Amino acid sequence: MSSEPPEETPPTDGGKISTNGGALREGADSVETQHDYEASYSEAGFWTKVGKFAVAAGVDVIRKALVLYHCLQDPATPKWAKAKILGALGYFIVPVDAIPDLVPVVGFSDDLGVLALAFATVLIHIEPGHRAEAEQRIEKLFPNAAA
Repeated sequence: MSSEPPEETPPTDGGKISTNGGALREGADSVETQHDYEASYSEAGFWTKVGKFAVAAGVDVIRKALVLYHCLQDPATPKWAKAKILGALGYFIVPVDAIPDLVPVVGFSDDLGVLALAFATVLIHIEPGHRAEAEQRIEKLFPNAAA
């Protein structure tokens, strides 16, 4: 375990964010720790979820997930941002969350909220290429979706 600080200081929210082994974790007042969801992420799990639930989740959820995925794959994305993305994508993958994904109409609303928060947090590191790659996949998954 390295005692070096992260390569870049993440945005702060009143001192509630700290580093732990290079991965960011929410403060004690969080309902779930980001670390738990980071551990739930896998690339295979991500693509399985996208493939099986794209239509049920909707274009907005899938678009945010895909942009975050491509940002995660970029070597230029700093570690703290990747930690946030891993937490959000891990939450997206986990089948049991605040609102189970199989609940009609609202099942993916919590996923959208988590993805949107991660998206806003790492926005400065989301490049036009990440969005373009996501849109290419969106066009295949949702042929009638407008950008």
